[in-house]
Amino acid sequence: MYAPERQQEILRLARDGGRVDVVSLAEEFQVTAETIRRDLKALDRAGLVRRVHGGAIPAGRLDFEPDLAEREGTAADEKDRIAHAALAELPSDGTVILDAGTTIARLAAAIPLETTLTAVTHSLPIAARLADHPGIQLHLVGGRVRHRTRAAVDAWALRAYSEIRADVLFVAANGFSAGHGLTTPDLAEAAVKRAAVAAARRVVLLADSSKHGQEHFARFGDLGDVDLLITDGGLSPEDATAIERGGTEVLRVSGAEHITGSATGPRTSSRKDRS
Repeated sequence: MYAPERQQEILRLARDGGRVDVVSLAEEFQVTAETIRRDLKALDRAGLVRRVHGGAIPAGRLDFEPDLAEREGTAADEKDRIAHAALAELPSDGTVILDAGTTIARLAAAIPLETTLTAVTHSLPIAARLADHPGIQLHLVGGRVRHRTRAAVDAWALRAYSEIRADVLFVAANGFSAGHGLTTPDLAEAAVKRAAVAAARRVVLLADSSKHGQEHFARFGDLGDVDLLITDGGLSPEDATAIERGGTEVLRVSGAEHITGSATGPRTSSRKDRS
């Protein structure tokens, strides 16, 4: 079977099943995993599929949401570097909201033991990481827990965020762009993220560059709602400049722990007055 024929069949399998994985495809077509990865890369470049950890999904699946274990293993090095850079945004003896997200969970795990903070989160994994931190006064927001993300949603969570005011929100998104804003697959999670944005004086988005340009079903804000985007070097300087034109500062963290960014404003104050 020639490569174009195999790629056409892979596309059909992806559309029929909702996703495909490299190992199964290699067995199906009796080729190496590397050959399948090249096929998926070609289909991704053509805009026909979107590559995810271990495989691909059909393009246009705006409601697709990988589970927590799969997201933990995706872009792990980039997420670690983003989380490390985000430590500089923690307020001294202040209050932070930690959104549900694997990069933000890495931030929570990296907070030094000498740090003193009040932390609010609706994420069970993040709460578990912070529960024994000696310097953190932890508040866990309740509600219905979504199994896929282990995050509390619905009325209880929304009510809790409507009653507080925090110095900084560290927020996650499945997709971000100047055109489509901040998006995530689930409407209930989007509502909680929107409430958390409204509850914070300063908003810091932690998102690896693979999420740039992605669009998902539920929109919870504009990119202009974000004061600072911390991402990796995969976001091009041109894209970073375009985002900054909208008023959002961009910090790109390279693989050598070298931090670059084109904005020159201070990172200690909010770009917008949300009071």
